Amino acid sequence: MTTLDTAREAGATRDAGARDVKDVRRWWILAVLGCAQLMVVLDTTVVNIALPSAQRALGFDNTDRQWVVTAYALAFGSLLLLGGRLADLFGRKRLFMVGLVGFAAASAVGGAAVNFDMLVGARAVQGMFGAMLAPAALSLLTTTFTDGKERGRAFGIYGAIGGGGAAIGLLLGGVLTEYLSWRWCMYVNLLFATVALIGGVLLLHDRVGSTRQKLDLPGILLVSSGLFSIVFGFSHASTDGWADTITLIFLAAGVTLLAAFVAVQTRVSNPVLPLRVILDRNRGGSYLSILSLGIGLFGMFLFLTYYLQETLGFSAVDSGLAFLPMTAGLVVTSQLAVNVLARRVGPRYIIAPGLAVCAAALVILAHLDINSSYLVNVLPATVIFGLGAGLVFSSATSNATARVASEDAGVASALVNTGQQIGGSIGTALLSTLAASALTSYLHSHTGPRVAEIATIHSYTTAFGWAAVVIGIGAVLTAVILRGKVSETDDNATEVLAL
Repeated sequence: MTTLDTAREAGATRDAGARDVKDVRRWWILAVLGCAQLMVVLDTTVVNIALPSAQRALGFDNTDRQWVVTAYALAFGSLLLLGGRLADLFGRKRLFMVGLVGFAAASAVGGAAVNFDMLVGARAVQGMFGAMLAPAALSLLTTTFTDGKERGRAFGIYGAIGGGGAAIGLLLGGVLTEYLSWRWCMYVNLLFATVALIGGVLLLHDRVGSTRQKLDLPGILLVSSGLFSIVFGFSHASTDGWADTITLIFLAAGVTLLAAFVAVQTRVSNPVLPLRVILDRNRGGSYLSILSLGIGLFGMFLFLTYYLQETLGFSAVDSGLAFLPMTAGLVVTSQLAVNVLARRVGPRYIIAPGLAVCAAALVILAHLDINSSYLVNVLPATVIFGLGAGLVFSSATSNATARVASEDAGVASALVNTGQQIGGSIGTALLSTLAASALTSYLHSHTGPRVAEIATIHSYTTAFGWAAVVIGIGAVLTAVILRGKVSETDDNATEVLAL
């Protein structure tokens, strides 16, 4: 072997070693980002099961308890686009770390709350810092995994965390409430944040954007206030009805503000949401699929939890365990979608069928009655829902952030979380209102033994039925919008083309 050959071999060995080290770091980065994402997602549900205990401890009434959940959703949903743009301008690692520290501090305050106002304020601050943390984490993932094969695996895992985190939150909330205290549903975030913070310091690198660019303050004010108004309007409707003046004012204001926001984005030089991000068919269809699935997913969690506990007599822990098979199904199809199917078919043939499967599962739940059981009626439906949701979450998350310009990675990532959070808020409020109307109507038109129990189940099945309609419409629309053909353009990226 010549000296030149030896040198080449040594260089190749060094390069291979460098790639191995880089690969190891990438997967550790995924673990850090996944830990942070899990904390943010499970906080949408972990508090739900703890609410009765918190209510007894702090002495607030039933009309106030929804704000413990809504305060988080309002701040999180309305500030996500701002958080995404800040990550693009000032550095993703920087926003990620600030979000972690702020989220942990707010969680500590919430866990130590001595009254209702302190708890709700802490939840709102959690949402504010979550709006910084979530898009920064996803944009870091997008810029870390650029190889097509690795990107598929990473987004499959991340999508499973995003989809299954809410179910894990129900289980974790039940365990913490039953065996420790409701306060630990807040304190547990300190553990997640500490692990992610240490990992972030050791592994993440910042690529600071152009801080010389000015923030689009009019756009930020319009989109934040518009999303706030929409979420608040739907939340208010769930307790005071659709005809209530405050409900109508906020919903009308939200639509008007968002329309004005779109108009402003076409005229400013540095928009908070460059319209090129959502006008891409794959990204736009992916955001729509996440929104529609969010509406059905969180509505299903809410009413199925009530059904399990009030009708079937499950404990808080048992209710959380009941959702684990759904999470298992979601994990399986998340990996299948991005590692196998995405290489053979376009997103149209992954996401739209996934939504259709979720709608079918909700149709099954819409047929529950007073004699239904978990094993025969609930378990199959939840597993089917998980299989469909796994197809949607991983593929939609990957497509929503694929091929986006580096300077737009934060805002593109923010839209993923915005779709899920706004969808969940709208779904919870909308389906709660429809369920309440169905309950009242049934009681007025029926009499007999166990009529109250039957009416309650009827309200749940009505919610499941409408959730199926919403997701079914989402399946049709995404089938039209998304592209359907996959073409390999190079070794590191997959370009999806129109048929």
